[in-house]
Amino acid sequence: MRSIDFFEVHPIFGHAEFVAAHTAEGRSPSTSNNLLANHLASGRLIRIRRGLYATVPRGVEASVTAVDPYLVASKLANDAIVAYHAAFQFFGMAYSIWRRFHYLTAKRARPFSFRSLEFVPVFEHSPLHSHPGRAEGISEVRHAGGLVRVTTLERALVDLLDQPDKGGGWEEIWRSLEMVEFFDLDLVISHATRLGSAVTAARVGFFLEQHREALMVEDKHLKEVERLAPAQPRYLDSDRQSGRLVKRWNLVVPEYVLNRRWEEAG
Repeated sequence: MRSIDFFEVHPIFGHAEFVAAHTAEGRSPSTSNNLLANHLASGRLIRIRRGLYATVPRGVEASVTAVDPYLVASKLANDAIVAYHAAFQFFGMAYSIWRRFHYLTAKRARPFSFRSLEFVPVFEHSPLHSHPGRAEGISEVRHAGGLVRVTTLERALVDLLDQPDKGGGWEEIWRSLEMVEFFDLDLVISHATRLGSAVTAARVGFFLEQHREALMVEDKHLKEVERLAPAQPRYLDSDRQSGRLVKRWNLVVPEYVLNRRWEEAG
């Protein structure tokens, strides 16, 4: 495959991908490295970071070429998955547009920035990473000429309630979740069960009960989550913000979340 043909179908690619494509046709790694250097020098490619490149479309200056953040995030590790608020944003369901993109990986990595975009790895602990049902919560979606690995909205709902610091606070989380008209509730409960956190299950149950009519939540769904809830009262916030105890979920919920007071301001 000629380099130009490779670039046409790889808007974002790693060094190893480029070398493998050329090695398959009998070229040496050193020849591939020389080709990469030449295309970088000519402005045909952008180096996003070491070993990761973006293709510059014909007739466009490298300095103004837009780089798709979801394709970048999916290439930051061979197991990288766009997640949390970024997953909702990918599907057009985020209340606010961010330039920070969280991605899951089982590899240790550091955050980095490219232009005004920030990419933040979240270490996925091994029990969940290796769980047989893990793939249930992941989609592979054709996007911008490439392939994005992203959590499903069902998994993203649970993940955000598990780690709300990656969702921008309760108002942003609630408003983003409320943009989704339908969740497969069986999948939501399945992921909450796999996660194994009582307080997360309580948060999921509380959210589903609060949106019972809009999301067509049935008693069976709430009962399934209720059995996972903590035996003793827990706080909705990790900073133990005071509020009212919602007894069914053993969850102390701040009044502004309980009554969605941001709606009054809007």
